[in-house]
Amino acid sequence: MFVTPAYAQAAGGAGAGAAFAQFIPLILIFAIMYFLMIRPQQRRLKQHREMVSALKKGDQIVTQGGIIGKVASVRDDELEVEIASGVRVRVVRSTVSQVLSATAPVAANS
Repeated sequence: MFVTPAYAQAAGGAGAGAAFAQFIPLILIFAIMYFLMIRPQQRRLKQHREMVSALKKGDQIVTQGGIIGKVASVRDDELEVEIASGVRVRVVRSTVSQVLSATAPVAANS
């Protein structure tokens, strides 16, 4: 009825290869999530930061609230946007969602 000690010792536990095989699906799920979700989001965030830092006077923009206007002045963390003639509003730089038309830099007279 009892198992002899020789059989109990021969059975052994799961090897290191079996333990690693259990983690393979988790590693694959993380890799898929990284390439499908995290990496593209980081790329979009980087593009948005570059777009916001490149704003200058005269650019026509759209804010996240849907306001379309022309940049009248640029400060450290806010913009003054002219939405109609004589009507200016201050918006936070990070709320700019799109630049419709960027002004070309003025060529220097040589």
